[in-house]
Amino acid sequence: MRIFSTLLILLIALSSGSQIYLPRFDVQGHRGCRGIKPENSIPAFITALDSGVTTLEMDLAITKDHQIVVSHEPWMASSICMNPEGKAIKVKDELKYNIYKMTYEQVKAWDCGTNGNTRFPEQEKMKVSKPLLKEVMITVENYIKNYTNYEVDYSLEIKTLPEWDNKFHPGVEEFSDMVYSLVDQYIPLERVVIQSFDFRVLKYWHEKYPQIRLAALVENLKTIDENIQSLGFAPSIYSPEYTLLTRIEVKHCHDLKMRVIPWTVNDEKEMIALKGMGVDGFITDYPDRARKYKMTLNIKRAN
Repeated sequence: MRIFSTLLILLIALSSGSQIYLPRFDVQGHRGCRGIKPENSIPAFITALDSGVTTLEMDLAITKDHQIVVSHEPWMASSICMNPEGKAIKVKDELKYNIYKMTYEQVKAWDCGTNGNTRFPEQEKMKVSKPLLKEVMITVENYIKNYTNYEVDYSLEIKTLPEWDNKFHPGVEEFSDMVYSLVDQYIPLERVVIQSFDFRVLKYWHEKYPQIRLAALVENLKTIDENIQSLGFAPSIYSPEYTLLTRIEVKHCHDLKMRVIPWTVNDEKEMIALKGMGVDGFITDYPDRARKYKMTLNIKRAN
């Protein structure tokens, strides 16, 4: 049975000409570089560029007035954000500050950097607000043009759950169409990856926007074959929690023409071990650590 399912998935992968398999080691700055600067902030993305990442990884949310915001949660997290009066909020009250029920003017009044993050003691504290995706793209593209001269990819996570539909975000189709329409205005689509734990998202993009590379985020204990069968096609990237990987599983993904980009790899020994295992890159909060081992680009600012 396993041999049959593997052959079936391989045929799916080979027949899916829309997905692209690129042989390049890809260090992705997680939420920019959460270990160094406030997550999903413009300073974090600029620092990630200076660290030589090849991809900027970020999360998306939708406001009441249909703006696409870069935010991990579709609400204000008490661990990092202070309200417009500069006061902390309680964990039990987080869901009251639902971004989908707030205008962007309301969202940007919150300070999500001065508090820092107790999980990342090296993170620089600074006053920042959650930026619009279009603001991030404009700033990054200008920075690339004027300083780094390397066109990075954007890995955009559409963070949805069935129970959140029309409560914390629009439906998958509407959310996805909004993202496609915006991104298509600012960057070449070949530099875009859409990632999600929600396979509904990946299925929709595979059908409607087959030219876009897709990444399946995985944290379950199912086998690779079981996850791919559930998805119905082999995406460009298989992106599991890094402790779920073995060398054999990396090879199996490669046999299916999928790149392997695990998350979230912050320990330097783990970075080295995973690269030796044959992964195609990894997502990290500390791209500066990967840079020490020459895993990132040797970026030097243009004069």
